[in-house]
Amino acid sequence: MATTVRVGVLNDMGDLGAASDDIANWLEREVETLRARGRIAQSVEFCHAYGLGLPTGTAEAIEHAYQELVDQDVALIVGPGIDDNALVIAPLAERLRVPTIHWTGAERARGKYMFQLQASSHEEEGLLIARHLSRLGAPRLGVAYDISPTGTRYLRALENEAAALGLDLCACEGISPVSHDADEIGAALLASEPDAVVYLGIGVAAPALARSLAGRGWQGPRMMNTAGLRGYRDDFAKECDGWRYVGTHSDGNRTLQALCKQLDVPASGRAAAAKGHDLGRLVAEGIARARDVSREGLRLGLEQVKWLPAAQGEESTLLSFGVHDHAGLHGRYLVVRQWHDGKSVEVS
Repeated sequence: MATTVRVGVLNDMGDLGAASDDIANWLEREVETLRARGRIAQSVEFCHAYGLGLPTGTAEAIEHAYQELVDQDVALIVGPGIDDNALVIAPLAERLRVPTIHWTGAERARGKYMFQLQASSHEEEGLLIARHLSRLGAPRLGVAYDISPTGTRYLRALENEAAALGLDLCACEGISPVSHDADEIGAALLASEPDAVVYLGIGVAAPALARSLAGRGWQGPRMMNTAGLRGYRDDFAKECDGWRYVGTHSDGNRTLQALCKQLDVPASGRAAAAKGHDLGRLVAEGIARARDVSREGLRLGLEQVKWLPAAQGEESTLLSFGVHDHAGLHGRYLVVRQWHDGKSVEVS
């Protein structure tokens, strides 16, 4: 058996590159935990590649970065972290037969070699948003969505659940994923007299929409998908104060509570810690359970990861893969949170 396992870390996040560095730290932590327990005998070497992907970069940059890792003879690749880039990589992973774990919301970017730790879910987030706003008594929704595969997929899921619940999408306005001006979009949405406003996308355009609504004095229910996680950076939380969003960590998750206590993680770092822990755990367990650490061996090893407590989601959410089941999180792994005075508060 090989004495060294090479794991590739693909950074596609541009100005969010620090998030990729943080992921690498979590991968190393969980691997070393299992090495210390004698469950991983091989040394593990991490290789890094960067490509500025969509929406600010190109699909070609991500393809080149992925190929760079393949050429370094890695047995497993972790990344990308943006939905559209996972869709770009999916056919490459299948053609090259390299097990890959992405941490995006792109359910369609799964395959025989493509595994997903859901950082979100186009389909399930749309459902959650519609049901939550229905419970709030908001039957008319004004929707702004990124003009991208991610934004339109979110919109389709919201439309489907809204139809099932009898909600009316009274206005649907497309916006550039990298727009910093949404004044006309906000005006068009409010002209339709909605009971609630929804934003769907990667989040770059969300503050502009928030400013447009606030400038018009509109304080009705406002909700977005997991783009709201951007509130942990820069001024996003301040500009989107009062917005509800789909979150990936729950304050009642005991695995997360124990992790944060052990590492003294502040409230602002809990979402990142939950994701990092779960991703690192999947990688480490996949290596430990592989009969050999070839690419095929690691693919089969990942499929043997079963029923591990997840730090993401509500209590009892599990980490688990299987044959034809390459979604890592099982259970109620999405919750509703809200930005309030710069803090994220769980509301459902």
